[in-house]
Amino acid sequence: MKDREVSSGLARRHPPVTPGGKGRFGDFDVLGQVSRWDLVTAGVVLARLDTDPQLSFFTAEEEPTVRALTDLLLGQHDEPRVPVVEMLDKRLLAGETDGWRYEDMPEDSDAWRRSLAALDDEARALHGERFSDLPPERQARIVQGVQDADEWHGFSAGHLWSLWTRYACSAFYSHPWTWNEIGFGGPAYPRGYKNMGVDRREGWERPEVDARDPVPWAERREEALRAHEERQDASPSEERDR
Repeated sequence: MKDREVSSGLARRHPPVTPGGKGRFGDFDVLGQVSRWDLVTAGVVLARLDTDPQLSFFTAEEEPTVRALTDLLLGQHDEPRVPVVEMLDKRLLAGETDGWRYEDMPEDSDAWRRSLAALDDEARALHGERFSDLPPERQARIVQGVQDADEWHGFSAGHLWSLWTRYACSAFYSHPWTWNEIGFGGPAYPRGYKNMGVDRREGWERPEVDARDPVPWAERREEALRAHEERQDASPSEERDR
């Protein structure tokens, strides 16, 4: 009981936060459920709220590049940001991989270092600046080029894209701030669920403040197609000047 009180006290020290202030579930705060989680799980989740801002794996040269890349991949352009880079840093330092890698890819830690250097090389070749110093639209074109390519700076582009997005999304969606944004109540054990069925909510769940899609799917699709066609029609010199 004392341990549960300590966990609840730790949770109360952290006010409700959603990344970028984009919460769609009113006053929902997943940390209100911490007393219902088992003690080990509560400890793991709460530790994600106290990440060390001092990086140990990424170098001072790599830090601005990896921050710019993950912000772009996750659309984190405003504070508060989920501390994705700090979580990646801790994971890579500890050698906590997914337990597998593509045969044509180096070890994850090496792939991260080499690909961050390649992003800076690409940015300098195209625009004469480091990747992190470019405006977001130019960063996005470089990263889109990775997604569209078969091979990029000696990497299988698809396998590199998989590495970046797996690590970034795993960190982002494991953080309580993101759970607030998507209305996720955290670990179900040992609490469980009882109100099963469509449009039935548990007592701790909240309805969306505005359930409409902020950017309708058809609009997003057409915009992406137009951008892709423009890139295909652009000459190499025009592409470099963008």
